[in-house]
Amino acid sequence: MERTAPPGETAAPTPAGPPVPDVSGLLDGMPRQRGPSGTTGAGVREPVPAAVPRLRALRPWRLLPTPTGTPFTFGYAALLCLTSLIAAHADPALVHALLQGSSTDVAHLVRSPEPVLIGSALWVAGGVTSPFAIAFVLVLTALERRIGGLRTAGVFLLGHVLATLATEVPVGLAVLAGHLPGSSLHRLDYGVSFGVAAGIGALAGLLPLWLRLPLLTGFGWMLLQDLLAFTDPMTNWGHLIALGIGIATWPVVRRWYAARLAPAGG
Repeated sequence: MERTAPPGETAAPTPAGPPVPDVSGLLDGMPRQRGPSGTTGAGVREPVPAAVPRLRALRPWRLLPTPTGTPFTFGYAALLCLTSLIAAHADPALVHALLQGSSTDVAHLVRSPEPVLIGSALWVAGGVTSPFAIAFVLVLTALERRIGGLRTAGVFLLGHVLATLATEVPVGLAVLAGHLPGSSLHRLDYGVSFGVAAGIGALAGLLPLWLRLPLLTGFGWMLLQDLLAFTDPMTNWGHLIALGIGIATWPVVRRWYAARLAPAGG
């Protein structure tokens, strides 16, 4: 006989069947469903995917020198702009006297080598729109960002001085031997092109191969064409010599570059 609950008392629910066994192990193959708060089933938080590295943003303004980032190139470029303005707008007689006094010809190198080696590097042959003036800004900026200002100045000065001596000393010897007239001792020779050529050679050693080969091939071909034209063979030989000097600095500039990267990597 079925028992009825007395008035005011609620009857206990009757189980509908036997207890459900633990089936968690049977559902391992089922994909877990994402909960509303980004958690997985069984209360396990889904692992956060690794962050994707951001691509380095293009910064074309880094091709140009700045007072804080590349002070040597920036200051030197400003000085070359000033001397170029003087050369373009000053009295021609004054400009000729200034250039002649700064010329690294044999006569000046014998009398006062240090002043003329410095003075000749304060002028740009052809003005600020010449190819070597543009290369000066781009190449020295890139080199200074990699190895620093003082070391960039050292590479530039090394190419400027050694290439000048390598071209002028043979002229002096040829005059002494009687193979050239005495007027060759006073040839006008000035500009930053030897230092720039050395900078191009040094910078090439710090670039990846896909940039290094086109740079050296294109610049070397241009220098060879100038040499074959035979318009100014001494200067053209000087450019090739300076490029070789820059290439010879690869072991040193690569160590300098690695040393600058070491603190950032550590």
